[in-house]
Amino acid sequence: MTTSTESHVRFDPYDVELIADPYPMFARLREEAPLYYNAEYDFFAVSRYADVNKALVDHATFSSARGAILELIKANLEIPSGMLIFEDPPIHDVHRKLLSRMFTPRRIAALEPMIRDYCAQLLDPLVGSGHFDFVADLGALMPMKVISSLLGIPEDDQVYIRDRGNAQLRTEAGKPMAAAEHGLSVGEQFEAYIDWRADHPSDDIMTELLNVEFVDETGTTRRLTRDEILVYLNVVAGAGNETTTRLIGWAGKVLAEHPDQRRDLVAHPELIPQAIEELLRYEPPAPHVSRYVTRDVELYGRTVPEGSVLMMLIGAACRDERQFGTDAGEFNIHRTVRPHLTFSVGTHFCLGSALARLEG
Repeated sequence: MTTSTESHVRFDPYDVELIADPYPMFARLREEAPLYYNAEYDFFAVSRYADVNKALVDHATFSSARGAILELIKANLEIPSGMLIFEDPPIHDVHRKLLSRMFTPRRIAALEPMIRDYCAQLLDPLVGSGHFDFVADLGALMPMKVISSLLGIPEDDQVYIRDRGNAQLRTEAGKPMAAAEHGLSVGEQFEAYIDWRADHPSDDIMTELLNVEFVDETGTTRRLTRDEILVYLNVVAGAGNETTTRLIGWAGKVLAEHPDQRRDLVAHPELIPQAIEELLRYEPPAPHVSRYVTRDVELYGRTVPEGSVLMMLIGAACRDERQFGTDAGEFNIHRTVRPHLTFSVGTHFCLGSALARLEG
């Protein structure tokens, strides 16, 4: 079995040209270097579906507690309590259970009329204009309106909250993310809202977070602290805005590149759910995540040492022919749906997956 040291394939996560179309490189990684090592940035990567799936499930060996992004893990930042995407069980289970009450399938399904109404509000004024920007006029606005409604963010402040969250995640082309240098935001931008909502309760997540009682990791029944509420709001707002905007953007691009399949969807709207699954597989909004390695691991005849960073290439795994067949590199809304890894798997399976599918 070839390893990264025997192959000439190169994966640089900061190479703008390479990342613009990573799939030829991902295919080579799967075949030539299923365990890849980048000496310049000191990380390992796995790209085959089975390996990525196994690593995502094994939170004891591949930990999220130092972050899920290469730069954050390397920076060894202090992770605020409540940032469940950067936590392991048992504390992760406590925080996830708390939020999962607010993202039940029934509650999400009830949002469909509101989502349709937001789409109409955004698109109707553009009818007859001759053109519109699919992302700026829809993809970046509709998810913002939906998650802001769930959180209880006033309409006048929604763009600010969205842009503030995006700024935490955005990177300058070819450079690491700034949060690794400046630290993680703890949600201080939400302070005024929770103060106001405490005196003016409503049917939103912010009100629920202010009033919910839960059993914490020590067995104590209590309410969330102010700092924990801020972190929760920051996590939900960021996840609800950024990744769904990417999904909608990819929908526009990919369907424009496949006009026959777009026409199929118009003629047969019952295909939309499986088309969304295919889109999620074909262009995952988050194409890779990273983990801190807690013990020595043997993979493909090589040791991944304790203390390393392992990057799971979800984008590569979701086009693995071993899982999706010989046409895995093609977009096909008629494909028989098989499990993909776009929403992760196991402990960190995306809480907002049902909402993302509905918005898509």
